[in-house]
Amino acid sequence: MLENFDIQKIVKTLTSTGGDYGDIFFENKSVTSIIFEDGKIEKVQSGTDCGIGLRVLSEGNTFYCFTTDIDQNSVINAAKELSKLVKSSNTPATVDFTKASGCLSDTIILPIDVDVNRKIGKILKGKDFLQKYDPRIIQFKIVYSDILQDVDIVNSRGSFVTDRRIQSLYMIHVVTMSDGLIQTAYDSVGFAKGFEMFDDFSIEELAKKVAVRAIMNLSAKKINGGTMPVVLSSEAGGTMIHEAVGHGLELDIVNDGMSIYSKDKVGELVTSPKITVVDDGTLPFMRGSQNFDDEGIKCSKNILVENGILKKYMNDVLNSIKDSVEPTGNGRRDSFRHKPIPRMTNTYIASGDDDPASILKSVDRGLFVTKMGGGQVNTVTGDFVFEVSEGYEIVNGEIGDRVRDTTLIGNGPEVMKMIDMVGNDLGFGIGTCGKDGQNAPVSDGQPTLRIPEIVVG
Repeated sequence: MLENFDIQKIVKTLTSTGGDYGDIFFENKSVTSIIFEDGKIEKVQSGTDCGIGLRVLSEGNTFYCFTTDIDQNSVINAAKELSKLVKSSNTPATVDFTKASGCLSDTIILPIDVDVNRKIGKILKGKDFLQKYDPRIIQFKIVYSDILQDVDIVNSRGSFVTDRRIQSLYMIHVVTMSDGLIQTAYDSVGFAKGFEMFDDFSIEELAKKVAVRAIMNLSAKKINGGTMPVVLSSEAGGTMIHEAVGHGLELDIVNDGMSIYSKDKVGELVTSPKITVVDDGTLPFMRGSQNFDDEGIKCSKNILVENGILKKYMNDVLNSIKDSVEPTGNGRRDSFRHKPIPRMTNTYIASGDDDPASILKSVDRGLFVTKMGGGQVNTVTGDFVFEVSEGYEIVNGEIGDRVRDTTLIGNGPEVMKMIDMVGNDLGFGIGTCGKDGQNAPVSDGQPTLRIPEIVVG
């Protein structure tokens, strides 16, 4: 789209009053969402969203505006108005643009090429299974969504990036009841893929897993809480690493003094030497992966913590300028209506050398977590509270009774320092991360981990 515009003129207009940096973000996004609830297809929505965001950076400040009027004169006028907010003595330079493009795999089946009735069919397949599975299932919700996004990004450093992105998601939420007790469970599958995503998993197996989890919660007991060892399975998802560590390694939070992982700790031991934390936006087809971030920076593999030593932070262009470091490809935005900020992509604890079965056998009495839920973390102190969606007692190194209504309470840096066994079985979960009113698709993962001592509520 932007190739039809006089991008040289727009960028020069943006920086005409001395801005340090200017960029243009064009987005055209097609979205489909189908929701089954209360025994019927409750909602089918599809549409497109298209617009341009303009940004100027000057002396550490951000000036941003957007327009849905995709006309060159309108965009230039918006750039003029935005530039009036900037007062600096810098002289705008003429820029020669270098173009780079990202594309989708040839195996991708574009959602726009799939009839909506085929998409509804995937919903009904889950519905048919759950309706027959168990009478204790009193309600369920199934959601299918897909997004196809085309972006053009131009900046005053001479980059001109075009990229096509795709996201697909399938989610099941189940409610069960027995003797007046109500329990719930959910799970989801999502990739940077198209309709071929359904070749990678069985809808019936996903539905059964969620149903069994909700049914088992009906008979699960409440654990005798207290301080005890906890084993986090590689199936549990990476809620711990995402919330307790990941956000604290985003450079805007660090620069605002809101992170426990402050800059004076770079080069120091901040976790157990067994822990290496990675954010990698290049993993094929993962939910947090892209060719380029939303500032036109090529996504990359960033080792944030290596063998316990804090190495670097995830950043965007603004914070990389502030700190005189290279951008890491983590500048992400919800849409053209939002300015980019440092965000995680696919964040995980790297595999270790321990056998997962041996980790479980090493605990006499404790908690085995196979599915994490939501939670809260204070990035300043590192204190957290996380829900456990599926957990079991550990008795003499074996998996015991199912438990429910369980939480993990602790401090992220302290827990990361305590971890003394790291499995060789890396697993991932998916999510949608919220920050500053913006959402971003992410993956997070970990191998099986042993925490010798944590408060179980």
